Amino acid sequence: MPSFDSDPDSDSDTCSTPGPDSDSDSDSGDDPGPDFDAQVRNAFPELEHIDDEDLRDRVVEAWVLGLERGGWRDVEDIPYAWNIHEVTNVEHVRGVTRIALESVREQRDFHGADPDVDTVVAACLLHDVGKCYEYPEFVDDDLLAEPDPRYVSEEIPHSISGYALAHEVGCPLAVQRAIPHFLGEVPTRTLEAELVKSANSASSNAITQAAMDLTLQEWVEEYSQTS
Repeated sequence: MPSFDSDPDSDSDTCSTPGPDSDSDSDSGDDPGPDFDAQVRNAFPELEHIDDEDLRDRVVEAWVLGLERGGWRDVEDIPYAWNIHEVTNVEHVRGVTRIALESVREQRDFHGADPDVDTVVAACLLHDVGKCYEYPEFVDDDLLAEPDPRYVSEEIPHSISGYALAHEVGCPLAVQRAIPHFLGEVPTRTLEAELVKSANSASSNAITQAAMDLTLQEWVEEYSQTS
């Protein structure tokens, strides 16, 4: 709320006329832009499955950096794929995380394995953060502010730029190595990395079938920039 030095009972002309050096509330300071931190935390309630608060914050930080540099206004505007816009990247990322969490429960309870939940959830939530950089060229201009050309490009696969973001914000190596989920990009996979890869395939197959009546493999062969 703007503040006034005049007495509240003084006439309206006195209290509404700004001085020569003052600005109206709407003109003062720079536009702070979107609150990406709040957007990300609201978009991904699965963050609460990460027990380590520091890791949780690093996941959010990676998304905030990606959104800022990608020039996005809203995390919900990023599509699942360059040619599938009816499904958002947020829906896919959440789906991957939810599928992976179910797999973790089965691996623990039924098979007696012990995957690290924090690593799995963090990597799932970050596995497609690189789409912040890859997909600005495939959406309407009114969804974007000012994409940073130092980062934005369809030439770099989003799993690689996602790994770079996770590395930049200091995510543990176990999380970083689980993000490049496309076959051949990681020489040795961990149990957690395999969970991310399989959950990604499960979610993606559901989306490509529902949206285009294609299996994921069929979509990759016909449309993927990395095929």
